[in-house]
Amino acid sequence: MGGEGRKSMEGRQARGAALAIALGIVLDGIPESFVVGIDLLSGEGVSAAFVAAVFLSNLPESAAASAGLAKAGWQPNRIYGLWAGVTVVAGAAAALGNSALGGASADSVGFVLAFAAGAILTMLADTMMPEAFEKGGKAAGLLTTIGFAAAVVISALD
Repeated sequence: MGGEGRKSMEGRQARGAALAIALGIVLDGIPESFVVGIDLLSGEGVSAAFVAAVFLSNLPESAAASAGLAKAGWQPNRIYGLWAGVTVVAGAAAALGNSALGGASADSVGFVLAFAAGAILTMLADTMMPEAFEKGGKAAGLLTTIGFAAAVVISALD
């Protein structure tokens, strides 16, 4: 739909693209953090596989946004402030997930988890995979499979 240059950090769009990526991280981080809050209800804590997946998926985007903001003239303290704000929003979403579903049935919690998983799969299928195949070629599929296998191994060890 014409959004293929959305992550371009060149020219006049550097600041806008970087802020859009930061906003995307916030929007993506809310359901992820909500799931963290739900996981804490189980008493078993948050799985290492989930933490690794969230970290690895957000690291490249946050690095790209930070580089774009720096290129657009943002001072380091302002960039750190932006990420501190993102962290506060994510923490609030985790607290909300924990408190809102504290007395919820297993079916309700399962629905919320399935909805969050669907949102993540939609983002992967709509945005990340097409770009991965465009820039990485056929190796993108193999590397995706290796990534999922690594998540399964981490989850099994957890």
